[in-house]
Amino acid sequence: MKVAFGLVLFPALVALLLFTPYPSTAFYLPGIAPVDYETGAPLEVFANRLVSPVNKVPYNFFSLPFCAPSKESRPKSKHRNLGQIISGEMVTPTQFKINMASPETCRLLCQEGTVLDDKEKKKLVSRIHDKYAVRLNVDNMPLVMEHKAERGDTMYSLGYRIGAEMDGKFYLFNHLAFTILYHIPPHSEQDGAPKLHRVVGFHVVPASIKHNPANPCDLSSKELQEVVTGDKIFVTYSTSFEESPIRWATRWDPLLKASDEQRGVLWFSIVNSVFMGLFLSAMVAFIMMRTIYQDFVRYNRLEEEEDMQDETGWKLVHGDVFRPPAQSALLSIFCGSGAQLLIVTFTVLVFAALGFLSPANRGGLLSAMMYCWVFSSVFCGYVAARIYTSLSGTNNKLVTLGSAFVFPGIMFSMMLFLNLFMTVKRSTAAIPFFTLLFLIFLWFGMSVPLNVFGGYLGFRQKPVEYPVRTNHIPREVPPPPFNIPYAAYAILSGLLPFGVIFMELAFILNSFWKNQLYYMFGLLFVVLLLLIVTCAEVSIVFTYMTLLNENYHWWWNSFFCCASSALYMFGYAILFYVQSVGVKELPNHLISTLTYVGYMSVISLGFGLMTGYIGFS
Repeated sequence: MKVAFGLVLFPALVALLLFTPYPSTAFYLPGIAPVDYETGAPLEVFANRLVSPVNKVPYNFFSLPFCAPSKESRPKSKHRNLGQIISGEMVTPTQFKINMASPETCRLLCQEGTVLDDKEKKKLVSRIHDKYAVRLNVDNMPLVMEHKAERGDTMYSLGYRIGAEMDGKFYLFNHLAFTILYHIPPHSEQDGAPKLHRVVGFHVVPASIKHNPANPCDLSSKELQEVVTGDKIFVTYSTSFEESPIRWATRWDPLLKASDEQRGVLWFSIVNSVFMGLFLSAMVAFIMMRTIYQDFVRYNRLEEEEDMQDETGWKLVHGDVFRPPAQSALLSIFCGSGAQLLIVTFTVLVFAALGFLSPANRGGLLSAMMYCWVFSSVFCGYVAARIYTSLSGTNNKLVTLGSAFVFPGIMFSMMLFLNLFMTVKRSTAAIPFFTLLFLIFLWFGMSVPLNVFGGYLGFRQKPVEYPVRTNHIPREVPPPPFNIPYAAYAILSGLLPFGVIFMELAFILNSFWKNQLYYMFGLLFVVLLLLIVTCAEVSIVFTYMTLLNENYHWWWNSFFCCASSALYMFGYAILFYVQSVGVKELPNHLISTLTYVGYMSVISLGFGLMTGYIGFS
């Protein structure tokens, strides 16, 4: 059944991939209605956070040493969803004053300049050295800088850098030239209707200007603003408005457009995954149609009954092949968590590919994953219990509680450990106390009861009946080929599932850790389907080869031959981090390194559990 499913599903996936429109052109449903602004209406500018591609610790916008209000007068962040809180996104009003269709040549962010002392200078130099960028947004549109790619494509980067480092000196970008792109809706162009505007873009060009303290809005100075102790720094900004043909419904499309280079990498990733899947499908078909088929034909020939006495290979272990493995409870717990992760990943990607979890819905993706995890706990308990009963297990309470606490406990413990460092650093990624209480409620108040209920349903099901009886005396297992442990073969097998996703993994890491937009959910969903088929085929081939060598301990082997891909994922993530930060900078970013390694270890573990369950099932 499983083999036929894989052989039929893979060509269907290839056909689906070839005849599906390019993923980046898919529609999205941000879940908000357009806001119409009359001429002169105020546009509120919100600060998201300070982010860096080098340092993984985000900070509040008001942590910058200039124009920072006191803690008592500092505006509070607007309401945030669970995903925004966990990821450290803020929605804080700023002092920027912008009115729709009312250009400003120059305006001071704060009337009084800021004189830097040694402490503030060191902080600012550190932030500039780590390439921190300011994230702002207006009407849910992120602030972007426009760039030209080598081939002439227009690309956008989120936010603007605080400053730049040149010849060992640090310069501050203290003048911001904002450009608001707006679109006039058709209903406002009717006779007698007021002229309305909709925000469809928010661009900026930062500059470094050493202002004249007597006239800060004199922008004619060619001297750059160096970060020096005792200097009086002014922050100014200008605002211009441009009418755009982009409609409100498609205003995110320019930001989500992939370059020609990205398209080439994506299609290479697809072709790589397809050919790998075709190779594995051909191998599975060869095993099924030639080797096993011929064996069964020979067994069914009554006139050649004497050949039955000369058995070799997998036929010798038919009386031990269903012998329960060691640590069957742990295997059941791992499979239950893997099944839950697979359901969460599949469900979230379906909704994301349909556009319900677009980048316009800030924090929506992480929130959906959290809530989907809670409600899918019933499947975790059910799968763990179902497998455990099939393995003739008797400690039902251990498996039920283990499936509810092992992987969630590891994940929550790591989050608490890293949250201590985020709190000490006063980062926006520090999770508030009441949010932690809410997460504990989701875990103990909802996830655990659902998990126990799923386990109850699983234990009530009739155990799987195997087609052959298990011998009372276990057969001796011969040494593996070339005396190489089967674990080594399982680790090597993990290269194949990793090969399906490693190119897409680079885009995900850039989005997750370098704070870039990720928009290719349609392609990611197709890659997930290819991964499922690849893991199934790898497990079939590896299990058959194991049995062929008269080794009936196939349970854990079928799990680890795919779960070992997590080792390659973690190794790739570490290589990505070292290349992004630089070996020389690692000692200066201890907390950032701990954060990255901690979360990537949990993510890799979850990926291993998911692929291991696919291979086992």
